Amino acid sequence: MANPRGSDVTAADASISDPHIELGLNAAIVMVRNQQPHILVARPGAAGPGTGDALPFGPFAPRAHRTLEIGLREWVKRQTGIELGYAEQLYTFGDRGRHAEPGGAHTLSVGYLALTRDAGEEKMGAHWSPWYTYFPWEDWRAGKPEILTEEIEPHLKEWAERPPPPNAPARPLRRPERLKIGFGIGGGWDEEKVLERYELLYEAGLVEEAKRDGRSAANQWADLPEIGRPMALDHRRILATAMGRVRGKLKYRPVVFELLPAEFTLYDLQKTVEAISGSLLHKQNFRRLVERGGLVEPTGNVSTQTGGRPARLYRFRREVILERPAPGLRVKATRT
Repeated sequence: MANPRGSDVTAADASISDPHIELGLNAAIVMVRNQQPHILVARPGAAGPGTGDALPFGPFAPRAHRTLEIGLREWVKRQTGIELGYAEQLYTFGDRGRHAEPGGAHTLSVGYLALTRDAGEEKMGAHWSPWYTYFPWEDWRAGKPEILTEEIEPHLKEWAERPPPPNAPARPLRRPERLKIGFGIGGGWDEEKVLERYELLYEAGLVEEAKRDGRSAANQWADLPEIGRPMALDHRRILATAMGRVRGKLKYRPVVFELLPAEFTLYDLQKTVEAISGSLLHKQNFRRLVERGGLVEPTGNVSTQTGGRPARLYRFRREVILERPAPGLRVKATRT
């Protein structure tokens, strides 16, 4: 019998092309505490036993949630007790093979970035975890991370010299070229390319998620210790996207002030930018950039908690949003 739509699809083909799909919502909630960026991690085992740390997440229920963001906010409150403030959608993640239990419904994950200045009270088993725990190679504030020199770069160079598998997708760039762009091997380090670096590590089989997902490349590194703490499902990939997004937005949007109290010192502002970017900044250049850009204004108050002489307190000058199309902090990092 002919297909009424004129298609040649057989019943067997239809069963392949008609997957069961679920829509999930995930939130990378960022806060800076003690000069360290933290993310909110859901209660242990939230994504299933043995799956690693999980971002707050849950399925989208269209009958209960009028919008994706409403659904996200409800799941975050249910799992952590926290009311979200600033939030923006990141990306939709739909790769196969990023789940601990293959064979179930295929999940499309809609990732969100949320920023908060108030850590709040840890509830329902949720807790704040430093994001460099998951991406130790991204923090250059004390110089080039040893894990890059001792573990990541040697193994990536070895991987790059191998021929790609026969079924590998065609790419416009060769592996050494991708390493130069992502990890700055033979080039410069771009702090925004967090996701590109994680994807290279995943493809090379160097992260635990690749081993868990059955990537053949991971068999080459069976005895290699963990490179950063793994996360549940595709949550480390979502966190990498959030990190790259907020690092990029620092340069053209005043998002850093979502992470600071209403009044702050210029030292606090600089250390928050450094914490997020993973790079040190030149003090005087940074202050000139902030003051000339009209991003802040003095409050007339001072802080006596600096350990030295009182420091002037500032606040975000909101009028700058109307004055400039891209009121961010285009600072130049210093790396050793």
